[in-house]
Amino acid sequence: MQVATEGSRAFAQVNAFKIGLLGALGVLVALVIGGLVTQLGTVLIYVGVALFIALGLDPLVSRLSKRMPRGLAIGVVFGFVVLVLAALLLTIIPIIVEQTGNLVNNFPTYISNLQAQQWVKDLEQQLSGVVSVDDIITNLQSFLSPDKILSVGGGILAVGAGVASGVTGTVIVLILTLYFLASLRSMKRVTYRFVPATKRASFADITEQITAAVGRYVVGQISLALVNGVLSFIFLTIIGAPLPVLLAFIAFLLSLVPLVGTVTGSAIIVLISLLASPLTALVAAIYYLVYMQVEAYLLSPRIMNKAVSVPGAVVVIGAVAGGTIGGVLGALVAIPIAASVIIIIEKVVFPQQDAK
Repeated sequence: MQVATEGSRAFAQVNAFKIGLLGALGVLVALVIGGLVTQLGTVLIYVGVALFIALGLDPLVSRLSKRMPRGLAIGVVFGFVVLVLAALLLTIIPIIVEQTGNLVNNFPTYISNLQAQQWVKDLEQQLSGVVSVDDIITNLQSFLSPDKILSVGGGILAVGAGVASGVTGTVIVLILTLYFLASLRSMKRVTYRFVPATKRASFADITEQITAAVGRYVVGQISLALVNGVLSFIFLTIIGAPLPVLLAFIAFLLSLVPLVGTVTGSAIIVLISLLASPLTALVAAIYYLVYMQVEAYLLSPRIMNKAVSVPGAVVVIGAVAGGTIGGVLGALVAIPIAASVIIIIEKVVFPQQDAK
């Protein structure tokens, strides 16, 4: 009886050792996987952006494939996208680079002109003894000087490396987008085969709904951002705001992130317009307040009527989390992912809970 007890203890010790060893190995593997995911974060963002762009272009490819072979339809759509990007690189991007350089190089002049304006002097007199407006402007000039900006960016070499990285990332995204467009259907079929045959039909239906909703979302958001960018350029040119092409590009780029981006871009544009005159900044502020109402109640419901509705709180959380992980690209990818999760919850989780 005692021998049996000692054997049980030895067996329990061996099992405890095995469990501990397996647990330690599991933690080690998880750490390795986490490190790989962190190192491949930029690549994963490229893949995600390319996939969402492909989903956005797929409805157009499907329409054209009804009149021509799908391969030719993919070539036409992808060629159009490349031509648009090439036109941007050859026309708008040089102007943006030039105006950005002017903003950085002439920033001290802008600040000096701002300090010399009568409304700044009047504000300084009214706030005398409370806060020094002149000191605030001087500190802002010192903080945003070209040397400080370059030092924050890591110097001229780091800025050049960032530009080269952006060009490389664009090329990679384009190549991946072409691949995803060509193999999207086959990728779906392979994915469906991992699901048991009894659940395959419902899984395929939900997947098609997710991809269609994400595609409509991507197209709708790009359309809204394009409307904001074009209207911003026209309006800012009319009111004589400084650097209208650069400001319109900021409006377009930040409008790709819904809710948060439009507000942030509008605030930046109003602040830069203050360098021209307070009246220009006030007119710009009124315009963007009106535009945000029009976008929220007129443009967005019409353009995004078939896309999945993402609650405002989820948009803010997703944009902040995605921006923290992957910058602007991460913020852009986070919202469609949130939309996909909402569809899964509505189509899978809620029906299962209601059936219980």
